[in-house]
Formats: sequence, C-alpha cells, structure tokens
Amino acid sequence: MIKNIIKLGVLTTAMGLFCTNAMAQKSKYVVLVSIDGFRPDFYLNEEYPTPNLKNFKANGVYAQGVNGVFPTVTYPSHTSIVTGATPAVHGIHYNTPFEPNGVTGLWNSKFSLIKAKTIWQAAKEAGLKTASVSWPVSEEASVIDYNIPESFSLKDGLDRRKATSEFATPKGFFEEVQEHATGKMTAMDLNINYFKMDENIGRIAAYIMRTYKPNLLTLHLPTTDKAQHSQGRNGDDVKLALATADRAIGGILEAFKLAGIQDSATIIVTGDHGFVDTHTTMSPNTWLVKAGLLPAKLSADSTWKAIFQATGGSAFLKVKNKNDKATIQKVYEILNSQPEYVKKQYKVLDREALQKSGCDPDVVLALLPVQGISMRGNTTGPLMFKSVGGTHGYYPDFKEIQTGFLAFGAGIGNTVIPEMSLTDVAPVIMKLLNVPFESATGVAIPGVFSDK
Repeated sequence: MIKNIIKLGVLTTAMGLFCTNAMAQKSKYVVLVSIDGFRPDFYLNEEYPTPNLKNFKANGVYAQGVNGVFPTVTYPSHTSIVTGATPAVHGIHYNTPFEPNGVTGLWNSKFSLIKAKTIWQAAKEAGLKTASVSWPVSEEASVIDYNIPESFSLKDGLDRRKATSEFATPKGFFEEVQEHATGKMTAMDLNINYFKMDENIGRIAAYIMRTYKPNLLTLHLPTTDKAQHSQGRNGDDVKLALATADRAIGGILEAFKLAGIQDSATIIVTGDHGFVDTHTTMSPNTWLVKAGLLPAKLSADSTWKAIFQATGGSAFLKVKNKNDKATIQKVYEILNSQPEYVKKQYKVLDREALQKSGCDPDVVLALLPVQGISMRGNTTGPLMFKSVGGTHGYYPDFKEIQTGFLAFGAGIGNTVIPEMSLTDVAPVIMKLLNVPFESATGVAIPGVFSDK
C-alpha cells in the first residue's frame, strides 16, 4: 500500500487510500455519507456504538483528523465536500443568507447558489448516474438524477414533507420512496428532533442504491448534530444518534449486496465539523446597538452601518459601506475598550487574515471566541449569559472542531491518514470513479485509478 501523502497544490490528498493491487476491483459506485457533527473519536474510541465505522477503520482507510473550512458550519462545509473549494470560491458562506433587516427563515438551499463545479456535475458529464438524499444546497439540482434534497418550509421548519415533495426529482419521487422504502411519513418522520429521521434517510438511500444503482450517491445524516447542540459532545443522545447513523450505513452495505455490486462499490464517511461544549453565549451586536451603528429592532426599513453575522463559534462583521472607514474604526474602538475579562473571551481576525482563510470575502473582521463561548446575533439583552450544550462554527485550527474520514470497499487500501482537509474529499471521490476533476486551486486531479 502507498503510505505517503502527496501534495496536490495546496490540497493534501491521501493517495495511500487507493489499493495498489493490479487485480483489485476498481470502484464503479461510490456512496458518500456525511454524518453531521462527525468526530474522529466516534470511530477511534471504543465507547461509541459504531460497529460499521470501526470495521471501516480496521479494514479500510481512516483519518486521525480532518480540518474543516471557515466557518465550520453545515452548509458551507457540505458544499466544500462536493466541490473541493473553500466558501470564498464556492459562494456558500453561511447556512442562511445574510439578512441585515431581519431573519426570514430562509436557508441557502438552492443549488444555483453554488459557484464552483460539483462532483455531481463532473459525474454527469462523464455519463454517470447520480443520486442524493438530504444533502444541503441541492434543491433544483438538475445534475442529480434521483434527488431528495434537504428542504425546509418557511411556515413550519420541522415539517419538511411538503418542501421535500416539491423539490424532489424526478417528480413524484418523494411519494415513490415512501411507498417502497419508508412507509407514509408523518411530520416527525423527517423531524431532526427524532432519531427516526436518520432511519428514514438511510432507508431512502438504500432503496435508491439497490433499485437504480447510481454511480454516485451523496447522503447527509443530521441528528448527531442536533444531539450535540442539545447535550454537548458526550450527551446520552449523542450515542443514540450515532447508533442510528451507523445502522443507516449498514443499510447501504446491505443495499450493495442486494444490488449485486458489493465488489465494485465504495463507501466514504465524513462530516462537516466537530463540536465544542459551551457554557456562555455572547451577543456582540449589542455593542453595535449601544454605539448607534445598528438598530435594536431590525425590519425592512432598518438603517444600519455595521452588523455581526453570528455562526455559533464565530461572528463576522459586515459593514454596509465597505469604504466606511469611520464605522470600521469605531468597531475596533468598541472591541479595544472592553474590560480585560471580556477581551480574554475572543480574539480578532482582521481582513487580511480572513482573506487567507477562504471565508466570506465581504467580511471586515471576525471575532473568534475561546472554546466554551458561543456567538449569537441578538441585538437586545445582556452581552453574555450562561448557556448549555454544544456548538461549532469555530476557526478550524484545533482538534475538537476537526471532523473525520473513513473509506472502505472497492479500490481502497488499508492505511492511516494523520491529517487531511475537507476539500480533499471531492478529488478522492472523482479519482475512485475515474472522472477527471479540477480542484478549486486549479490543480487537475488525475482521473486514473492507481493500479501499479
């Protein structure tokens, strides 16, 4: 097995994951599973109920840590997974659109918002069949043949059935999977507060795999994220959610056998971010309100000069007029004038450092809180208050916020990757499928399976 890590431009791609046996079966089918809030310890530590993941670790390839993109939140991260690009390049900077006049409940769900080439597009151009279940930013993605996107209703965000039915393709596909895979669903059957959501998503994916045999299927399992937000990294529900996700993955493996493709199929499991236990919430927009830079109540008629877009583990400053140096200077003065015990809770990332990080290019500065502090966009109330649970969104430069990576099946060797990047995943998948793919850095990733 190739054990070394080969650098491709700024990408560090673990080429050691590819089997070098000339007689080995190459991959014709790749399933990419994202477990939301996936941490390496879920397969590195015995305490977690993940027999399928531990089997992949023992008999395939695993990473000790995967560095995410900034911010480490779901929608930018999932888009980086399928593009190999940072948020600055692919255009999905946050989970939700920037709404300085008040939050409407919209999410960045439309595929048309993605500015970089996706693995679905590359696969379709190569004549391959594609599918996806519950993947963020996949609504109205014509390059996905069988698609049950992650969709929300503005009227009732916890009842996803109507929105899912509307955006599923081909038309009537959501009704088809209910008839053949899950049974008729109620609102709670696609509700992130219940583990059965992952059960149903897994059943849908398994049905698609055994029925239509797509060459590329992407799958997002979200309830582990919900459990960690509620209870922190080690809550009881985290293990229950993990067990459900692991069983859904087992259903994919069974689907390979039922479809008769187990010898030419590969499964990759990764995630979007790790998690941090939190004890305090900070609302930096209250500073801006007090300074007269932001109204306390946001509406369509609001006039504002500056606002923080909070993403849990970070807060990004937007200025209405990018050339408004006086407002920018005022914000720095506010930050510098805080008591020492407040200033110890965060550090400031300036525009130059932000540009290097690959995040939203329109951001003036960002607040990076210490672990345990969560940022919110509140404009009223106290600056800081006690909170419980967990969050993510932090700058990806420490272990707890790393996600994981496992690969198992056709074309996969047996090795350990000490560290890789989330943007490495897309090129790896395209190499497995023998599809040429250009990374976000302009480096051509060869579409040739390693059989030397």
